[in-house]
Amino acid sequence: MNEVVKNGWERRLAFLIEHCIYAVAFFLPLSLDVASVFLITGALGWGVKSLWFRKGRRWQITFLDWAVGAVVVLGALSILVSPDPGFSLYNYTHLMGRYVLLYYLVVCNLDSTEQLRKLIWAVLCSAFFVTVYGLYQYVVGFDISATQWVDGEQFPELKTRVFSTLENPNLLAGYLVMMMALASGMAFAPRSWREKGLLFALTALFGLCLVYTYSRGAWLSVAAVVGIYGWLYNRRIFWIFCLLPLGLLVAQDSILTRLTSILNPTDTSSTLRIALWESTAAMIEDNPFSGIGWGAYWMVYPEYDFFINDGHTKIFHAHNMYLNIAAEIGLPGFFAFLAVMYGHWRKARKILQETKDPWMAGLSLGLLAALGGLFFNGLTDYVLFNIQLSMLFWLLNAIIVVAAKSIFFSEAGGNRF
Repeated sequence: MNEVVKNGWERRLAFLIEHCIYAVAFFLPLSLDVASVFLITGALGWGVKSLWFRKGRRWQITFLDWAVGAVVVLGALSILVSPDPGFSLYNYTHLMGRYVLLYYLVVCNLDSTEQLRKLIWAVLCSAFFVTVYGLYQYVVGFDISATQWVDGEQFPELKTRVFSTLENPNLLAGYLVMMMALASGMAFAPRSWREKGLLFALTALFGLCLVYTYSRGAWLSVAAVVGIYGWLYNRRIFWIFCLLPLGLLVAQDSILTRLTSILNPTDTSSTLRIALWESTAAMIEDNPFSGIGWGAYWMVYPEYDFFINDGHTKIFHAHNMYLNIAAEIGLPGFFAFLAVMYGHWRKARKILQETKDPWMAGLSLGLLAALGGLFFNGLTDYVLFNIQLSMLFWLLNAIIVVAAKSIFFSEAGGNRF
């Protein structure tokens, strides 16, 4: 095959991989199956490109490969102690395979600011459709009396909680917090007023839908996002942004009642969470190094059930991201996961401090706030239990790596950044 034809096929494969990544980002919250088809297609294209064009750069060595590798290895080792190793092995390969594949597909195939722009707009456009559908659910009404998403005795007037294309309101709320943070962070970049207006309008729309999830933990996560903006960007912005969530919270009595119920000891949701945390702490104490096994929380929980005392009730996670991860893959795996979280957050902070590109500064600010909101939300929930939100978490981390690559690659003089 002559060189001209070969280069043509290389460009076609690169085009296919790039647009498969955009498609994954767009369809991720809308349809996991469709997103998975594009992920597999992009991965196959990457494999063919890597094998066929051996002179091309096939793999990017990143600054956190060791942490990602530690999470992968320690998660795999926890399968050995699972009550059902077959289930844990299937769950591990099905989930961790997706996360790592998406992360490195993005890291190894995108490297320009223009590609990042397209990817971010794919994420935000998708969030727009998710939000519109969520608001539609609120307008037409969705009876939640049979879902056990709220204490009916504590909140008799609360009849509708939106969840859009995700599985329940808390997952949608965690997603919307990240999207609000990302959109508003980018809006602070000094670009055209039309783009600023669009991004702030998206932020407000996401916030409105977030209110109607009635997710108390996510509402508090918005406060964390606002705090991050005040700390990293401008204290005046902190006070301005405080007015938006406060105004939304006092707009309806049911919203304010829902928020203040966090301190109510009779609220069954809050009481259950505390009981789950106590049970999960006991799991960690009994299995500090190996954990209880990847994805095995629902199998092991009955042995530590100090509250529900009903063997027919399945509890799938601890409603605390940090406790759940430590329980399932052990403390070494937990600290490796913390290294992944903190390492990417720190790299985004470095980009914000050092970049001279206003758009890149806005992106890094949005990413810092989005991940910060997720980290705070993890204190009271575990939205990464959901496959789509876990993939989004790894996608945002990969975006940070690509941003760092586009800024620091030429200065490093190699392929490590």
